[in-house]
Amino acid sequence: MEVDTATSVTQAPAKHPLPELEIYCYLLVLIFLIDQKKHIEAKACSSASIARLKNLNRRTVDVLASRLYSYYSLSYELTGDLAEIRGSLLALHRIATLRHDELGQETLLNLLLRNYLHYNLYDQAEKLRSKAPRFEAHSNQQFCRYLFYLGKIRTIQLEYTDAKESLLQAARKAPAAALAFRVQCNKWAVIVRLLLGEIPERTVFMQKGMESALRPYFELTNAVRIGDLELFKSVAEKFSSTFSKDRTHNLIVRLRHNVIRTGLRNISISYSRISLADVAKKLRLDSANPVADAESIVAKAIRDGAIDATLDRANGWMVSKETGDIYSTNEPQLAFNSRIAFCLNMHNEAVRALRFPPNSHKEKESAEKRRERQQQEQELAKHIAEEDDDEF
Repeated sequence: MEVDTATSVTQAPAKHPLPELEIYCYLLVLIFLIDQKKHIEAKACSSASIARLKNLNRRTVDVLASRLYSYYSLSYELTGDLAEIRGSLLALHRIATLRHDELGQETLLNLLLRNYLHYNLYDQAEKLRSKAPRFEAHSNQQFCRYLFYLGKIRTIQLEYTDAKESLLQAARKAPAAALAFRVQCNKWAVIVRLLLGEIPERTVFMQKGMESALRPYFELTNAVRIGDLELFKSVAEKFSSTFSKDRTHNLIVRLRHNVIRTGLRNISISYSRISLADVAKKLRLDSANPVADAESIVAKAIRDGAIDATLDRANGWMVSKETGDIYSTNEPQLAFNSRIAFCLNMHNEAVRALRFPPNSHKEKESAEKRRERQQQEQELAKHIAEEDDDEF
């Protein structure tokens, strides 16, 4: 009986893809799903990619992993479930720290700060930031984000000077293409400068591509500069939706005191003596007892040094002192000192940012010295060889 013998076909073993290629495919699919507004599918894909990534410990995956972390957080933020991944982000940050993945550490630190600030958990964000490992920044984009979040934390903590420095530095270091990020930095920087008693320059609001976005803050700055409380209230009400969207509404409430102080300063410059009733009228105080409020405001401004005047409670007057020569005070020296410190800090940062080839600080060996060294080495080798021949 004839039996058909089947030819044995040797199957080649299946080749497993490289982990880098697998993570890259995850990243491409995740970006595609987010672009197509398929947020639920993107959320599931990102969770699967992070679960796969936890099992890999390869330095060649670190750059792709940092990008994957960002889209992982973005997919959950788009679905409104950002709080769900806070524990996962903390675990990933711990893993990145143990593996000395510095790029992953700074990416995950920024994502955690964004997560906390999204829910107004500023105290927890500051605790995490202060206890996180410190190292040199590897990504300019991540460093800009870190400065922005640090500026927001410092603003809420009433540390306006440090907040201003961080926000302005973030705006300067941000790439030109990141227009929306620079707009946010400038919005917060304008509010912080107003809280410090400074008036931002008009050029800040006229930057290319930012005019319409910064228009509400320009009108707000104009109201603070004039010291008109009614105008300030109308601007705050007119753009209340914009300020709430930018999460600066609570900071603008703080500006009311600055508006009153600015108006009072203008009054003290214009009048040598004015009654408290007229002060309340010009400041447009709408309280039950405006004269008493005006008296307390004037007393507090005099105590803080905002105005140079005296309060005559018996007659109900505010008496302004004569304006002296500002150049006889220390104000010009302080202004020049702040500018010089700013320039020196910028120079030091530029020097630290420079990159040099290894051993560039050592003097290069000239051709003549190289020949002398080679000749000495040859003579030494010849001498050793002659000694060996003599011993033999």
